[in-house]
Amino acid sequence: MNSPRSILFIAFLVVSFFLFQTWMVDTAPGTQAPSNTTSTSTTSNSDSTVPEPQGSVPGDSSVPDGDSPVAKTNTGQLVEVKTDVLDIVIDAKGGDIVSAKLLEFAQSLDSEQRFQLLQREPGNLYIAQSGLIGPDGIDSSGGRAEFSVEKTEYVMENGTLEVPLTYQKADGTVVKKIFSFKQGQYDVGVRYEILNNANEAQQLQFYGQLQQTMTAGEGGSMIMPTYFGAAYSHDDDKFEKYDFEDMQDQRLNVSTQTGWVSMLEHYFVSAWIPTQQQDNRLFSRVADNSQAIIGVIYPMEQINAGETAVIESTIYLGPKDQDSMAALVENLDLTVDYGFLWWLAQPIFKLLQFLQSLVLNWGLAIILTTVVVKAALFPLTKAQYVSMAKMRMLQPKMTAMRERYGSDRQKMSQAMMKLYKEEKVNPLGGCLPMLLQLPIFLALYWVLLESVELRHSEFVFWIQDLSTKDPYYILPILMGASMFLMQKLQPTPTADPMQQKLFQYMPVIFTVFFLWFPSGLVLYWLVSNLITIAQMLIIYKGLEKKGINVRGK
Repeated sequence: MNSPRSILFIAFLVVSFFLFQTWMVDTAPGTQAPSNTTSTSTTSNSDSTVPEPQGSVPGDSSVPDGDSPVAKTNTGQLVEVKTDVLDIVIDAKGGDIVSAKLLEFAQSLDSEQRFQLLQREPGNLYIAQSGLIGPDGIDSSGGRAEFSVEKTEYVMENGTLEVPLTYQKADGTVVKKIFSFKQGQYDVGVRYEILNNANEAQQLQFYGQLQQTMTAGEGGSMIMPTYFGAAYSHDDDKFEKYDFEDMQDQRLNVSTQTGWVSMLEHYFVSAWIPTQQQDNRLFSRVADNSQAIIGVIYPMEQINAGETAVIESTIYLGPKDQDSMAALVENLDLTVDYGFLWWLAQPIFKLLQFLQSLVLNWGLAIILTTVVVKAALFPLTKAQYVSMAKMRMLQPKMTAMRERYGSDRQKMSQAMMKLYKEEKVNPLGGCLPMLLQLPIFLALYWVLLESVELRHSEFVFWIQDLSTKDPYYILPILMGASMFLMQKLQPTPTADPMQQKLFQYMPVIFTVFFLWFPSGLVLYWLVSNLITIAQMLIIYKGLEKKGINVRGK
């Protein structure tokens, strides 16, 4: 999950909301509310190279210092590649991806500018590097291979596209670095074809790494907590966040046959996905105290004289689309971070996705999802209200017992347990349904917060982006009014005056909090309140027909 403060804040809101609902029933007149990863090691950041005896990964010498511009000597010929969803720039020096725009996503609402995922700007570096290191590699800390290119512009026309870069070593060995693209896909194939024309065997290793300025992104706020940093997956851990502070404290060094490394921001992800049938090594380091680097190194490859070897990997540059990422590699879809409730949130998201496919509007899908969830929870809601009503009916008897037994707590407790048994009342019946509902509501919160599908998705009229706050604050005000109406359905309680005032101000407090919430979340909460009001009226009517005085009238 995200920061503890954010988790506690959201949990506070949800728990407060449930307590608010419970209190309205329970405090009516006459009621008195009763990982071990052995393959992981760390090293000091003072070591400037990744702990690999056969060679070091380049990076430090090519990283610009602080806010200084990128040196021209570090830039080769630039190759622009356009598909239907990607517009990327490849630097022929090293064959790194130094820019990536996502053509299906605007930088901001109604903007013509496309969302920029990767970039190489002064003071803001975020690039995807790859190369060949080792005794006979073509990349090192001292310099990168300068590839020759056939063209400087490529445009996809027939559903697939390959962009070749070629480098020839002094010994005659030919290295081709080929980028492969497919229509509608954000995963890019990176393939090395090495023809060893030397007279002896050559040894080299593939590496892929993501490099980002640590101060370039945002981590959200307490009201809308989002993660900005690195993450990885390996044999013993499906998904592990690895923020920049952790990266500065200790370096990653994990041997694994499965997994990937990535950089995350709210709705988007870049990830190196190695082949999954060999012992790869995940690593990290911090360069120049400002550049976070996380990557993967393949095992040493030996290519005999006259032979050709092919080394492949994949780089994903795109939105957190769960279906696409899950199809690409195991556990990459977990970058859509639902925290410890992922097992519950994922089915809820599938329901939301299915309903959207029917109504073609994410706002309507949120409404329908809320209806389905509240309908599924209705038996629990009814049990909660019925239990509270029965507890209220026992209040006169409980008051008499208090007067009878006075300060003898043991006899009082025994008498109350006997009374509960005779009347077939569970004293926890009002709280248990609330606790069972809490994980579902928290999971719904994270689904609506994390889903890239809501980004720049309109609902109706003034709501043009469900992922941002209501520009006119209409939904939060309506939500507050619905809480006030729920309160009014109960008579004024004869409870402690301070407690009474606190809960009277609850609708106002929640309205203020929700002014900055994404409108999709506020819409969900408003609909949930309206359904709760309808359920309250239905349950009350049924109980009153049975002669149970629900509201103390």
